[in-house]
Amino acid sequence: MLSNKKIIVVLPAYNAARTLVKTFDEIPMDIVDEIVLVDDNSSDNTIDVAKGLGIKHIIKHDKNLGYGGNQKSCYNKALALGGDIVIMLHPDYQYTPKLIHSMSYLIANEVYPVVIGSRILGKGALKGGMPMYKYIANRFLTLFQNVLMNQKLSEYHTGYRAFNREVLEQINYQSNSDDFIFDNQFIAQIFHKGFEIAEITCPTKYFEEASSINFKRSLKYGIGVMKTSIQYFLDKNNLLKSSLFN
Repeated sequence: MLSNKKIIVVLPAYNAARTLVKTFDEIPMDIVDEIVLVDDNSSDNTIDVAKGLGIKHIIKHDKNLGYGGNQKSCYNKALALGGDIVIMLHPDYQYTPKLIHSMSYLIANEVYPVVIGSRILGKGALKGGMPMYKYIANRFLTLFQNVLMNQKLSEYHTGYRAFNREVLEQINYQSNSDDFIFDNQFIAQIFHKGFEIAEITCPTKYFEEASSINFKRSLKYGIGVMKTSIQYFLDKNNLLKSSLFN
């Protein structure tokens, strides 16, 4: 615990057997109270590896619900366990668990209610092997969102996030997509509610075992990002209300 706040790390897993051990070994158990792993109907032995590591809270989906659907199960379980600070960490070892201390302290000390690990601050993205087309798309979409949402994030598309309990309780994330656009909708909802988001520089790794969406799904995601931004702009300016924010 930090400042008597229960810290829970949630791992949305899909075919993560080859990287789960490396991820788990770097989680700082000196402050983390519980680990929750949600397996989205993997075809490998992710569940067996998780059990071998002694992870107590394991949920297995009977069918693949998608990245967003996986996160919904993660947050539901973390709240049920009484988590005060919930950190979403990908078990594919793309993001280093060594930032959990820093992210947790910002929330535990009530500096920010949400902290995200940015691959764009510094030179972490390209240095870590992010494909150039994804980097360019990231920069364009982030600029598009910052303009329409009147914010100044360095990126909206990182999968490394920490929340205090109040944020998870006030955001209706259950209504969001079960697909990858879930992440972007969630950030838009956070800003819409008036919460602030802190960013911390995060090195990243792109390698064969790390999960990554292909070009076709990236294109679908990009269109979804622009749609979310437009919905936010119209809603905030009372031009057209959206169920995403109301």
